[in-house]
Amino acid sequence: MTSSSSKRARTTASSEPSDPYLLHYWPTIPGRGEFIRLCFEATSTPYTDVANSDRNTGMQTLKSLTSEPGTNSNPPHFAPPILQHGSLYISQVPAILLYLGPKLGLVPSDDDDDTAPYHINQLALTALDGFSNEAHDSHHPIAMGDYYESQKDAAKRRATDYLANRLPKFLAYFERALSSEASKGGEYLYGGQLSYADLVLWQGLDGVGFAFPKAVAKMKGQDEYKKVWGLYERVKGLQAVKAYLESERRLPYSNGIWRCYEELDEE
Repeated sequence: MTSSSSKRARTTASSEPSDPYLLHYWPTIPGRGEFIRLCFEATSTPYTDVANSDRNTGMQTLKSLTSEPGTNSNPPHFAPPILQHGSLYISQVPAILLYLGPKLGLVPSDDDDDTAPYHINQLALTALDGFSNEAHDSHHPIAMGDYYESQKDAAKRRATDYLANRLPKFLAYFERALSSEASKGGEYLYGGQLSYADLVLWQGLDGVGFAFPKAVAKMKGQDEYKKVWGLYERVKGLQAVKAYLESERRLPYSNGIWRCYEELDEE
């Protein structure tokens, strides 16, 4: 081993299978942390939701993680969620999912398909765009730092376009994905088995259903999205997911990404 590779080995963050998983995210709301929680819950993987387990200590840790300069093996973090596993710290939902997917069995382990991690990430990123990012921007279309009440007119215009054009476009895409050969049967998005992309899509659909109950109820009744809503019910019915949704660990929606303003819903 060269001196440079030896130095690299000494300074690279690492984890062991026995190391506990710690999730650092804002307490009391599902938010982007919910995409990570669902991966643990669906696979019955033990983890600690730090700020919800100990509000004071958890928030102090979270503030430190998002303000400190980082280490020689972990860059600083802009915002939660942040996953801690051994000496490794990762932020940004897609990066955390890329890391957890293979470890939790949420990426196919078929050696003949070495592209699976990238295709599943593609699907998850699209779901995050359509059902998380754009859903959030429907109630905060101008300035994230301003109150909703200061941008209500713009929010109404944005939400109207989201429900009429953007949401149907994303639903149609995932209907197409479930109809593709890569789905291998149409029950899950890729490879004929549950992946983290399915969990991301499920949470996005559930959140949008909370934010726009009238519009989503109408779309559920349309035949053109039958496979999408079939996946939604299938994931919801998984034993581990069902138990989680019925537990106190599943946090209620409030002032996070998915917010229900009646005036933004379909009239």
